[in-house]
Amino acid sequence: MYHTDQLNRKLFILSPPQRIISLVPSQTELLIDLGLEERLVGVTKFCIHPAGLRKTKTIIGGTKNYRMEVVDLLKPDLVIGNKEENEKEGIEQLMSKYPVWMSDITSVRDSLEMIQKLGELLNVKEKSSEFVEQLRRDFETPLTRKGTCVYLIWNDPIMVAGKDTFIDEMLTFSGFENLVKDKRYPVVTKAELEKLHPEYIMLSSEPFPFKQKHLEYFQNNFPKSKVSLVDGEFFSWYGSRLLGARNYFTETFGE
Repeated sequence: MYHTDQLNRKLFILSPPQRIISLVPSQTELLIDLGLEERLVGVTKFCIHPAGLRKTKTIIGGTKNYRMEVVDLLKPDLVIGNKEENEKEGIEQLMSKYPVWMSDITSVRDSLEMIQKLGELLNVKEKSSEFVEQLRRDFETPLTRKGTCVYLIWNDPIMVAGKDTFIDEMLTFSGFENLVKDKRYPVVTKAELEKLHPEYIMLSSEPFPFKQKHLEYFQNNFPKSKVSLVDGEFFSWYGSRLLGARNYFTETFGE
């Protein structure tokens, strides 16, 4: 049977895969929540949810570099990756040997499509449909406006989330206007950040692990902004972690 991934690639898969490798932490968590833990044989070192998973599954490397000899030993009948999070060269090498299903996500709509398609491919359509319907309800009505913001994903150099990112959509949904108009993840200087005059500065827990000392630094340098540490997983994980996103946003920032 043919299945189409989010890069519009057709994969011919005769029966539901039983030996899956996931190269994306948020999609790994989704597979577990869909009840597919026994069929998951390989994960990355960054697949931290659920706790303890990496002790029971084979680590095939990171999200960018893979131990191909380990992948070969696992004999996967499906590899699941993502256009942004995984390196093209390694993915193409995997595609030459194994069925590889790729996601491409910058919006909630893309996330819902990914969840639905993987549910169909992996024969857990009923559960995936439950997730999709819940998320449609959760994200139907955006939260009230909070103010302008800048969302930092890296320190030294300062990198921020811009347009055409999933983070930007989460910021908009939770009531913030992202002042960064460049696409993707531009590097900005402290002076450029000052010129934006953000009402809020958000320091993400990932990929750079901003801590209290960073909060104090930015608060001292941007006294007119409200600086806060935020859980990056709720802004950038586009699998089943989204089921808790609305509650996180309302508890953290209010309705």
